[in-house]
Amino acid sequence: MENFRKRPKGEFMIQADWDQLYLLTKHWESDLKFFRDDLQFLNKLIDKYFIWIDNDTSINEVSRLRSELQEIRSRCEDLLHKTQKHREQLGVMIEKDSDDSRIFRLEHEHLENEITDFVKSFRKNRIDIFKITEYLKDTEDFSGIK
Repeated sequence: MENFRKRPKGEFMIQADWDQLYLLTKHWESDLKFFRDDLQFLNKLIDKYFIWIDNDTSINEVSRLRSELQEIRSRCEDLLHKTQKHREQLGVMIEKDSDDSRIFRLEHEHLENEITDFVKSFRKNRIDIFKITEYLKDTEDFSGIK
């Protein structure tokens, strides 16, 4: 599958200085805020079409996607909180000029893996939502939608 990581390949996690890791977490936070906004758009998109569905199969599929979307939104908020907290800890380590980085770097890598898994889930759900809304648009009667 695609590589969604923002860091350079190789030994970056071990060799990166605090400023580089801090910048990387800023990128994560920015991306997560974008995803949070996009999740609001996807939710509005589902709401727009959901009320017009009269087919049980479509209702079940859209309900499933809506539930997944809610779970992804919750994960996004959780990751945003974790990223902000992680960045704050990193700021403290920069100020103290700490050399004890092994545990922090492991946590950093773990957070990066969580964000990568989130991005994969988000993109899959987004594609599924676009597919179902396209299908609904083509098969349901939306003459009343403006």
